[in-house]
Amino acid sequence: MKTETEIRRIIWVALIVIALLALIAAFFLDQTIATWISAHSSPKLKRAMEIVSRMGDWPAHFIAGLIGIAVAFAAKSKKWIRIFLAMLIALALAGVTGRAIKFATGRARPSVRTEEHWNGPRFSSKYHAFPSGHVAASTAFFATFFLARKKIGGPLLLIPILIGVSRMVVGAHYLSDVTFAATLGVICAFLAAHWLSIRN
Repeated sequence: MKTETEIRRIIWVALIVIALLALIAAFFLDQTIATWISAHSSPKLKRAMEIVSRMGDWPAHFIAGLIGIAVAFAAKSKKWIRIFLAMLIALALAGVTGRAIKFATGRARPSVRTEEHWNGPRFSSKYHAFPSGHVAASTAFFATFFLARKKIGGPLLLIPILIGVSRMVVGAHYLSDVTFAATLGVICAFLAAHWLSIRN
């Protein structure tokens, strides 16, 4: 009979393996997916996805988190204050980590015409494709909420998925940028949830 600790360890190993396989598959599919999106997108779709991208950046999430804390404070709910605080911590952690990786890797965005896809440290945003900051931040934010309140948080995970699709449609990121960013966001969510003990 396996103990609860052993079961958790097996689950963690399985999740890590799945994440690695998904990332490897995403790298292989990068160009195929980019070509397919380019062939099937329309000006209307691109405009709609540009709006999603703008609304899906970290400031909107940050404001939502602050509003959540204010409402929880007014309702005198320490539990909900902790949940929204954890969401903001996860958001910040994903943002800072993602930004550091962007500068270090210097991956050219799909819209940039270049022979070299990985260019090392670069300050220009044209070379900040990996990972997607939008997706990392949104995933961290909503995955933290999911860990605290699974029934309410589950449907909200569609938001980072939509943001990920929008970033690929507008030509800002490859599939692997989005996949890695989502993985980073989930890791940050687990860390924030653990630090503030919000998991139910």
